[in-house]
This record gives sequence, structure tokens and C-alpha cells, in this order.
Amino acid sequence: MGDFFGTFKRRADANAQRVVEACIDEIADFQAIESKARGSMLEFAVVVRRRTADLVAADEPLLESDLAFIESVGEERGTQGVSPAGQRGALSLHAGLTLREISEAAGPGDLNETMRMLDWLARHGVTAQAAYTRGYFRGHELYLSVTARVRLLTTMVLHDDPMAAELGHSLGMPVAEHYLVTVIRIAGERRRVSKAYSEQIVQPLLEQHRVPLALFEPDELVALIPCRGPGLVDTAAAESLGLSLARLFAEVAGGPCSVGTAHGRRSSLGQAAELARKVSRVAPIERVPQRLYTVADVFAELGAVETPQMDEWLRKVARRLSDGPDLVVTLDAYYRNDMNRPLTSTSLHIHPRTLDYRLRRVRDLVGIDPGSTRGVRVLSTAVTRALAGAWDHDR
Repeated sequence: MGDFFGTFKRRADANAQRVVEACIDEIADFQAIESKARGSMLEFAVVVRRRTADLVAADEPLLESDLAFIESVGEERGTQGVSPAGQRGALSLHAGLTLREISEAAGPGDLNETMRMLDWLARHGVTAQAAYTRGYFRGHELYLSVTARVRLLTTMVLHDDPMAAELGHSLGMPVAEHYLVTVIRIAGERRRVSKAYSEQIVQPLLEQHRVPLALFEPDELVALIPCRGPGLVDTAAAESLGLSLARLFAEVAGGPCSVGTAHGRRSSLGQAAELARKVSRVAPIERVPQRLYTVADVFAELGAVETPQMDEWLRKVARRLSDGPDLVVTLDAYYRNDMNRPLTSTSLHIHPRTLDYRLRRVRDLVGIDPGSTRGVRVLSTAVTRALAGAWDHDR
């Protein structure tokens, strides 16, 4: 039997120096930290190594005092302006070097002690990292507004970042397993995303809806609505919240918008967000959003976008409809009401005979009966593309 724990402790100073130097060499955020702070980093790295060896040798867990100390150091790192990416890189670097240090300290007869060390780190390392991250985000609050922190949370959840849980906890937005990803796009000219503009748009939304959301583009808001989990809203409630959010966004931004949604698990939320984004680009533009669109609602339109020849043909169909009186709006209402004539007439505030005249006019102009199977497939797709502003440049 060797002296694994003794060797590990004796090498603490040199190993701590190595990890600090590695952080400074490989992570840009740490290069800007002044020398006094680097001394604090070195001291922490030494203490952690020696304390770990003592606790593993005694087979004891981290005490509350240990976690409080680790958390305070994390807070110090946050106040120094280290970015979340830099902080994540430092934790990863530290973990990798710790495994190397264990290997270097182990002698031929230290197998049991080495396994005890690895087992202890597996059981308590996550707790230590959580404490450090919790402190880090508390210190990082000094650099970011609430809206900026929510934007950061949204980005981290979309990328399934393990640090998102602590940030979500600090914001009162626990990270969920399932989300309804909602992408809301404002029609019209693109605007420049300044910090002031982002605050102006996002702040009113957060006051009414405490969910991760961010203005990633001048004309695009992404919101993550937790759903389908213990203590969370069901799908119908999530969709209702998403529609309420879209209407408020249209009001605050001052323009009509289109809305696309997709469900996704946290592990693949980026894919769901990309699908919701594609849906939002072909969904109808509405001054007051009436519904949330999914891929099931616009799959034909998505196919048309990917096939320029098909989209060009639909554009010609839509142009023919422009020769009649409000034919696009009429067909939209007709299909929204499942081709029910009385309901369609009522929604348009016109007489049923006027509706019949307009439907005949459609048949005369494009040679397709709106009530036929072919009519539903072709005309509903052309109408949706037109209402999405796909060919506004033709006007």
C-alpha cells in the first residue's frame, strides 16, 4: 500500500499552479484578471485539493461550510466579469486536470485509494460545481440586467447547457424537460437590435409572462414555454400562454406578426426552435395573432418554399385572385371555417349570396372549384403564402 493521499496533498501547490496557468493560457476571460485575483484563484485551487484529499481519506462528504466557501469563490469569479462560456471552460479544464493529477499521484499499490477518490468525486463533485455555479451567477448579476440574464438563460436552455439550471433558479424560472418553442416574427422592415430597443420590447413581456424569452433578431422573438411536466402547465395551457404572449408582443412592437411553434425536449430544443422559426416564416401575418401555427398547419407551404418552381406557380394563382373582390380574404375565412358557408358569411359580415358570388368568381379566375379536394389543396396553400407576405414585392 502506498501513500496516495499524502502524495496528492504534497503536490497540491504545483498542481494548483498548473491549473491556474492553464486557465489563463487557454481562456480569454481569465487573461484579463489582475494579479491579485490570480493569487486568490491559486489559493482556492490549493485549498480544494487538500480538502478533497482529507475528506476522501476520512470518507466524509462536503460540509455546509465547504459548500459555502466554494459558493463564495464562485461569486467572486462572477464579479470579476468572467463570461458563462469562460466559467464553463474553467470547470471543464479543472475536472480534466484533476483526473490527470489523480493518475500522477497513484502508485502501484494505490488502486483502492484511487478508486475511492474517483467514487467520491462522482458523488460529490456535481454538488460542488452546483455551489460554485450558484455563486457565480449571483456575482454575475452586477454585470447584466434582468432582461439580459433572461436572454442568457434562453440561449443556455436552447443549447442544453448544464449551467442553465442554476441561472434559471436564480431568476425564478426553473429549467423544464419539455418546452413549447414559440417564434414570433414582426412583419416589415428589419430594425437594429440595440440594448435599449431590446429592453423596451422584452421588459413588458417579462412583467406578464415569466418564461425564458429573447429578441435574437430585430424582427424575431423566441420564447420557451415550459409544459408537460410535474407542476407545469399542460399543452393547451402552454398554447394559450403562447398566444397571449404573441398578442402582447405585436402590441408592444407595434406591428403585425406571424407565429410558429414546435414542441421539444430540452436535449433537442435547438431543432424544435429551428422548426418553429421555419413555420413562422410561412405562417399568415396577422395584426392581432389569432392562433399558433405548427408544422401540421403549414406543411404544404413549407414544401413550396423549398421548391421554387412550385412557389412560382402558386404566386401566379394568387395573382389571378387579386383580380376579384377580396378573394384572398374570402378564401382564408372559408377554409378557416371548414368551408361552412353560414359561418364564413357571418365572419366576413357579408350575405351568403355574396359569398357564393365570390366563390364562383374564384372558379372562373383560376379554373378550380374552391370546395373541391384540389381546391382545398391548391387555393389554401396559395392563400396562406399570400397572407404570409411571400410575394409582397409583386405589389
